[in-house]
Amino acid sequence: MEINKAICNYIAKEWIAKAKSKRAFAFEHDIDEKIVRKISQKEGYNIPLKTIHRICEVRGIKLSQLFKSIHQ
Repeated sequence: MEINKAICNYIAKEWIAKAKSKRAFAFEHDIDEKIVRKISQKEGYNIPLKTIHRICEVRGIKLSQLFKSIHQ
């Protein structure tokens, strides 16, 4: 599976889907709502490392933890 798609699908399923709304997730993670909508697309998108890092930072996890969770 393509890594960008895997990352987006994981974030969408495990974090965005459990948020109050896409708008709330965007606000809480200091990213644009349109980025959250792109992440939520089944095919994913070419998510920048900066965005991944920002989301992980807010969630209090390391990038390595995210990648390990995706790989499982």
